[in-house]
Amino acid sequence: MSDFMLWLYANYIQPQIDAVEKDQYETHFHIVERDLSPATCVNLRHVLEFTAIQAFLLGFRTSEGLTPRTSRRQSPRLVSVKKNIQTSD
Repeated sequence: MSDFMLWLYANYIQPQIDAVEKDQYETHFHIVERDLSPATCVNLRHVLEFTAIQAFLLGFRTSEGLTPRTSRRQSPRLVSVKKNIQTSD
């Protein structure tokens, strides 16, 4: 994992994840944090970091996950152009 991706996770991805309302999943997060040993919690954080970075990169590559305010850029249409080739006799 590049230093940039680790920085991006710490400064952009993780704050975005923390800001999302977890609703019905909140209880599950607390159960996992309570039942795991401190060493296992550290390992879990690394696994979540890796997974979040990979999900971010996948979204970046496919342009998915953009906010509704941002429209996906449509690829330009390819137009067939016929060249008039004139031959001189």
